[in-house]
Amino acid sequence: MASTVSRAFRTLLLVGAALTPVSVQAQDNETASDASAAGAPRIAADRMAATLVARLTLDEKLDQLLNTAPAINRLGVPAYNWWTESLHGALGALPTTNFPEPIGLAATFDAPLLHDVAATISTEVRGLHTLARQTGRMGRIGTGLDTWSPNINIFRDPRWGRGQETYGEDPYLAAHMGVAFVTGMQGPDPDLPDVIASPKHFAVHSGPESTRHAANVYVSPHDLEDTYLPAFRAAVVEGRAGSIMCAYNRIDGQPACANDLLLKEHLRGAWGFTGYVVSDCDAVKDISDGHHYAPDGAAAAAAALKAGVDNECNTATLTDTDGLGERYRAALKRGLISEADIDRTLVRLFSARYRNGDLAGIRPVSAVSPSQIDTPAHRALALAASERSLVLLKNAGVLPLQPGVRIAVIGPLGDATRVLRGNYSSALSAPPISIADGLRQAIPGATVTVVPFGPSFTDGDRVPTSALRAPDGQPGLLARYYNPVTPPPKRFAPGSFGEATKAMRFATKPVATRREPDVAARSLDLAKVSDHHRVVWTGFLVPPATGTYRLGLTGFAGSMTLNGAAFVDLTKAGYGSLPTMKVLQLEAGHRYPITVTGDEHVLSGIDLVWKRIAPDPGAALKAAAADADVFVAAVGLTSDLEAEETSVTVPGFAGGDKTTLDLPADQQALLEQARATGKPVIVVAMNGSPINLAWAKDNAAAILEAWYPGQSGGLAIGNVLSGKVNPAGRLPLTFYRSLADLPPFGDYAMAGRTYRYFTGTPVYPFGYGLSYTSFAYAPLTLTPATGGAEHGLRVTTEVRNTGKRAGDEVVQLYLTFPDVPGAPRVALRGYQRIALAPGQRRGVTFDLSPRDLSAVTADGTREVMAGQFRVSVGSGQPDTDVPVRSANFRTSRVEPLPL
Repeated sequence: MASTVSRAFRTLLLVGAALTPVSVQAQDNETASDASAAGAPRIAADRMAATLVARLTLDEKLDQLLNTAPAINRLGVPAYNWWTESLHGALGALPTTNFPEPIGLAATFDAPLLHDVAATISTEVRGLHTLARQTGRMGRIGTGLDTWSPNINIFRDPRWGRGQETYGEDPYLAAHMGVAFVTGMQGPDPDLPDVIASPKHFAVHSGPESTRHAANVYVSPHDLEDTYLPAFRAAVVEGRAGSIMCAYNRIDGQPACANDLLLKEHLRGAWGFTGYVVSDCDAVKDISDGHHYAPDGAAAAAAALKAGVDNECNTATLTDTDGLGERYRAALKRGLISEADIDRTLVRLFSARYRNGDLAGIRPVSAVSPSQIDTPAHRALALAASERSLVLLKNAGVLPLQPGVRIAVIGPLGDATRVLRGNYSSALSAPPISIADGLRQAIPGATVTVVPFGPSFTDGDRVPTSALRAPDGQPGLLARYYNPVTPPPKRFAPGSFGEATKAMRFATKPVATRREPDVAARSLDLAKVSDHHRVVWTGFLVPPATGTYRLGLTGFAGSMTLNGAAFVDLTKAGYGSLPTMKVLQLEAGHRYPITVTGDEHVLSGIDLVWKRIAPDPGAALKAAAADADVFVAAVGLTSDLEAEETSVTVPGFAGGDKTTLDLPADQQALLEQARATGKPVIVVAMNGSPINLAWAKDNAAAILEAWYPGQSGGLAIGNVLSGKVNPAGRLPLTFYRSLADLPPFGDYAMAGRTYRYFTGTPVYPFGYGLSYTSFAYAPLTLTPATGGAEHGLRVTTEVRNTGKRAGDEVVQLYLTFPDVPGAPRVALRGYQRIALAPGQRRGVTFDLSPRDLSAVTADGTREVMAGQFRVSVGSGQPDTDVPVRSANFRTSRVEPLPL
């Protein structure tokens, strides 16, 4: 199939070159008519793209290979930036809807829900694209009609800081969730996608962060086929993703973005992929600079292009660096690539822009109104997704909480809001709801008291509008925007950006003035504000309560005054740093004059952050215990600690990855102090990765795993703890006791990892989760396909709600395989989330295909193995003390499957 596609592209290029140049608009109208008549939008888009590419000069072509594609004004082609992120919410100039972190979405075990979430995000991405057209911001990050999502890497090791972005440790679950996201994002017709999805990072990529630019990952054929490729295959073959992102690392000596096995043999060969490939940011540069696979930048660019990479993300585009296309020119001059190679990749890129509605001709130009961003319906879906993501791990009878209960919320995250968003999220989202506020909303008759914690690495929540007053006394701050005195260049000479921006001088008169709700980068909706500008926020900080606070800024390239005196200076802060904060006493209702200044140079941005703390946390906890019936202990991590390649090194974390599974020591001490009071402790864990919950399992009255639950996470938690919502989430990860139970982080072999190959005893197993009701299962009925079970198997059972309240059950199907080397211990091969009223029964059917029934031999061959299988259907894994029914079946012969 790949060779046929290549011949087709060559034909299109030759046809395009032979056409007489006409206006792009006229050509678009004629081709659109042809496409409609023929019913072949993909063919028409390829033809139009080939015609357009044939009209470009070489100079115009080279710059189109980068993620920032400049406008081609003579042909009416607008600027385009392929860099758009929407992992669990769109990132852009307006407040967008923030859904749970993907690991939480995976915990819903609800692919239809994820499809709806992705479709909603897709609408908001298109709304941001329309806004960019209106404000002249096309070409900036977050304005394209494609997205570098979802992340479908396998979360193979709990240390990985980016594991929170994935759908967990199981290839089957990750594949299903990935397909749901891709189809929701792209819409019903993959040939005319609403927003093109780019599953990432292809492939064998899951930490460590510190070595990702140079790591050479040796992986067995078994692990490649069994673990690392299934989700990508499903996204391409079933989901028909229009793009894919290649990874940083090498695989068996060859960089992922120049890898013949991945990009040629599997992607464009066996899987028949016809979309475009984008590199992870600087992954092409890494081919020479990190891996030393190529001798220089030109050779690295050529290696990627020849292997099939169509679009290079280069972080130098963040600083508008000029000349990034020159490496391709050098490669061309040296004969490493041909102009036909460049034309082929540009046809793929322009075809995508025609088909997604960025360029007119195949479909109307995308014009979803920005008013479709952050609607009430979208907020309701975000709350529902949060509720469905929560996993009840323990309940010793303390839940649901009763009306009138006196709750002491303890821990660093009880009133926190930044933690809700997770990573790859917009700071501009609907007003976040903390756990404390969520409990107040969910249980109006309860007494909810927040007990301040001590200073913590998790501190740093945005100061809300309610604590800010503009000079006119209205909520928020007055923002003034100042453009440079001398307009900056569109592109900067390599290496000159820092000095050039430092030397910029700004006008004394603001180009725009308005009241804003808080300190945040909001200039992208102001057409007259330059990409390089200074913004000054002025007003007053008005604390709601007297006490000890940490106050400061997060981000970089900014400063702050308090009471007219210098307070915080971030001019030397780096990307990914923790907030810079100072401790001070503040009085309730007092108006503290503040000024925050930020120099915004394309990628800059700062936030005003704070946290109320206790000088003596232990004493505060003891005092609260006297007036409380129960503790709700909000503990865990933040996505600023477990993160992508940061400079943060603090106890438990290094460069974004974790160095322990234990909670931070101050949090663990808090839990033990709370337990010692004799009051029941409900642990609410907020984290993006497995943590050691052994102590909580033995000592807490209840445990709720909340992940990073999104903008409405606190209300979702309140609704579950109060019983308004019956929890049904399930763990998409194994929760281990210690890193000592696992192989080294840098070892990508799957032996001893994840529930499929781990032989130890976890604290909580993959697939585990409780409910406020109970369920029972009828015996299984197995019906083999015609010709034998090796060709397929139907599994049916009946599920009954045996409790006193309605609830969802996640019905899970696992296979145990014949005793053949390479087969996993057990593997998920089906799941359905169903809702049942008390006493209600429902039949459940799973139709297992040969691929569902298959496993991978030690030499990497996928096949339906011959021998005896066990199929188990129930509330979780077999042999984990949950309701499960099992039955055996046999296959008589081996059935090999294609890649």
